Amino acid sequence: MTINFLIRKLLFLCTTSIVMVACVNDSSEKQDAQHQHDSSTATIAKDTSKKSIPSETSNTIGSATININYHSPAVRERIIWGGLVSYGNVWVTGAHSATTIEVNKDFIVGGKTIPSGKYALFTIPSKDEWTIIINKNWDQHLADEYDEKDDIVRVKAKPAITTAITERLKYEIESVTANTGNIVISWEKIRVSFQIAVR
Repeated sequence: MTINFLIRKLLFLCTTSIVMVACVNDSSEKQDAQHQHDSSTATIAKDTSKKSIPSETSNTIGSATININYHSPAVRERIIWGGLVSYGNVWVTGAHSATTIEVNKDFIVGGKTIPSGKYALFTIPSKDEWTIIINKNWDQHLADEYDEKDDIVRVKAKPAITTAITERLKYEIESVTANTGNIVISWEKIRVSFQIAVR
């Protein structure tokens, strides 16, 4: 066996080893990158915000478009009713700025015809009955500037207890007939709704 042959064999073995190590490292890096991507995606998808999130819902009832803008707080294992939200007091029914309802046609709540426009939506929660309030002053912080004199209409609504928890406060606009629908407020295990009609 010549020296040249031995050298060539050693070079071949060294080259093969280097290629194998490089392939293993490349595979590991790809797996690590994929793992990091998956972890990042999972983190983004999970709602971990402790803040009240700006939210909006809209729908059409008849020829009218209804928009509701609000800040959506989370339960976060807190006592909501009779705790965070006290009974018997005017509540912004959201957080931060007053919750607003805007309708581009004249509409009816509680038998009262209300001109098209933008209004504040407040509530007074209690264990057995809620008061729903449509108020003229939509541009205010919480209920700090709330004045009963600016109320356009007040209607009573019965709260329903749900089996599932709604983690974040949610408004929905449900169409019922061609010209009527319900505004639904859900949070924690309470669901409250009131009727709205359009001309």
